[in-house]
Amino acid sequence: MNDKEINIKFHEYASLKDLDANDRELAEAAIDAMKGSYAPYSHFNVGAAVRLSNGVIVKGANQENAAFPSGLCAERTAMFSAGASYPDKAMVSIAIAGGVMGRLAKAPATPCGACRQVMAQYQLKGGKPMSVIMVGDGQIWKFDKVDDILPLIFDSI
Repeated sequence: MNDKEINIKFHEYASLKDLDANDRELAEAAIDAMKGSYAPYSHFNVGAAVRLSNGVIVKGANQENAAFPSGLCAERTAMFSAGASYPDKAMVSIAIAGGVMGRLAKAPATPCGACRQVMAQYQLKGGKPMSVIMVGDGQIWKFDKVDDILPLIFDSI
């Protein structure tokens, strides 16, 4: 038997002003995307913004439904829209922001497992790392690639 270890490195920032201009713009777009959230059940608004290789930013917001499996997370809303509208452009970065009743949460918004796998698929399709920015009020985390938030990515098909 061999013991192995997975190490994950990420960058932590105290505020949006500490981010570089591109990351700040994307994080602000994710915060703005929270306005499009339809969350009558959880009241947890999530916004996501994806930057494409051509510089275009595509936004998405979580959409809930009384038939709970029929809703969709902000991250997938943004990625699916970007994938459908710009099928030949790689997704180079995604930012996620969330909060209750439209207010940004203190802790960074973290994506669910399904969204992480979709990010992994688009990263693979794009052929280059896709950075992931998780935004909170007073705490922002940036991961250089999807692998850092989803070790042992399912890609063996």
